[in-house]
Amino acid sequence: MAQGRLQGKTVLITAAAQGIGRASALACAAEGARVIATDINAAMLSTLAQSAPAIQTEFLDVRDSAAVRALAERVGPLDVLFNCAGMVAHGTLLDCSEEDWDTSFDLNVKSMYRMTRAFLPGMLRHAQETGASVSIINMASMASSIKGFVNRCAYGATKAAVIGLTKSLAADFVKQGVRANSLCPGTVDTPSLRGRIAAAADPVQAEKDFIARQPVGRLATVDDITPLVVFLASDESRFVTGQNLLVDGGVTI
Repeated sequence: MAQGRLQGKTVLITAAAQGIGRASALACAAEGARVIATDINAAMLSTLAQSAPAIQTEFLDVRDSAAVRALAERVGPLDVLFNCAGMVAHGTLLDCSEEDWDTSFDLNVKSMYRMTRAFLPGMLRHAQETGASVSIINMASMASSIKGFVNRCAYGATKAAVIGLTKSLAADFVKQGVRANSLCPGTVDTPSLRGRIAAAADPVQAEKDFIARQPVGRLATVDDITPLVVFLASDESRFVTGQNLLVDGGVTI
């Protein structure tokens, strides 16, 4: 039997209980990776463990620095770190309280700082000892970080920061075998999106509006995103670093 594209690699994914994170965990495991799926949602993690027993699940609050460091010590060196955790704050700058701003940056950006700072030393040693090309994948977005959207002030600012962080990592560690890239999806049909649609004053119109902004005429599915995750995790992307991969159905044409 042919080996998978990620055979022998250890991949850790945050926010892996549902949505893009969950689909990515399943896709990476299907390609032969040892997958460590983390999330704060223990109930959803348990359903992932039941559906894919080969995936190791770990409760993790990416806003807890001590817990992040403890996990890094426990699981050892990674080949791939996929920082997928994040939130969408709604509103203009005038709607955004300092608390909303700080929470958005803590979860969407500082969590990546915490995770990468904890796991990068082991990844660097692993690259040096084995000659492997290790990969950091950060979840950004086309929304406001690449193209302006209304009512996405804090969200857009955080995702622009993710792109800057990613490029910094790529530039600083390219000669040491570490690649860093960001993913910029369009509007993806996930539980998070469904929650925002349900909370709208007119959910039917809200869904139509989300669909309408994709020139391809539909929402993305998680399966539109996971092939890019597998690509960036695999050695197929060994010459790709510091890039923002847009998967947006033509929004930013």
